[in-house]
Amino acid sequence: MRKILFCTFILLPITINAQDNIGNWIMYFGTNKISNKLSIHSEVQFRNHTTFPNNTEQWLLRTGLNYHFSEKAFATAGYAYIPSYVYESSPKAPESEEHRIWQQFILINHLGRVKFEHRYRTEQRWVNQEYKNRFRYRLMIFIPLNKPKIEERTWFIGLYDEIFINDKSSFFDRNRLYGALGYQINKSTSLQTGLLHQQVSDIGKWYLQFAVIFNTDFRKKKKTE
Repeated sequence: MRKILFCTFILLPITINAQDNIGNWIMYFGTNKISNKLSIHSEVQFRNHTTFPNNTEQWLLRTGLNYHFSEKAFATAGYAYIPSYVYESSPKAPESEEHRIWQQFILINHLGRVKFEHRYRTEQRWVNQEYKNRFRYRLMIFIPLNKPKIEERTWFIGLYDEIFINDKSSFFDRNRLYGALGYQINKSTSLQTGLLHQQVSDIGKWYLQFAVIFNTDFRKKKKTE
C-alpha cells in the first residue's frame, strides 16, 4: 500500500510538470499551546510560480490567537501579511501587498477511523489599500493507513476542498482541491507532500506542496515529587 501511494505521489507531479503548468508551495504550520485554553497559530508559506522554488509568486505570513472550547472545537483571530509577485518579477519589489485580519472556527468530528475537519473563515483584506471581504469554507478529511488513528509513526491520506466567496459582484473567488500523503513523526510533528489544484475564474493551476506541521507545548510542566 505505502509503495503504491509513494509511486503515485512521485509520478503524478512529473506528469503534470510535463504540461509546464505547476507551481510549488513550501509551508510551515504551528499550534503552540500556552495554556489549557489558549494557543498561538504560526504559519509561513513560500509560494512559487514554477515547480523549482526560484520564481516567487507569493509569501504568506500569518499568526493568530486560538481559543480552545474543547479538543474538537476552537476559534481563532489573527493577522496576515501577503506580498505577491508577477511571473519572472524581481523578488525585491512585490506588485501587490495585502494586510489581512482574519477569524475562523474549526470543528472536528470522527466517523470510524476517518477524521473530519470543518473550517469556517472570514477575512477583512486591504489589497494595495483597497478593502475587500472574503468568506471561506474548507472540509478536510484524514484517513490513517497503518494504524486505527493518527498517532506516532502513522501514514495517512489528507484530502480537502475549499471554496472562497466574495461579498461583491464577483461572488466566486476561487476553489482549491488538495490531496496529500502524510506521516505523523511524533506527537508534535508531521509532514505532508501532495498536490493542490486552484481554480480562479476560468484559470486553473496545479501546485506541488510540501508542509511541515510542528505543534509545540509551551505550558509549564508540573514537577513530580
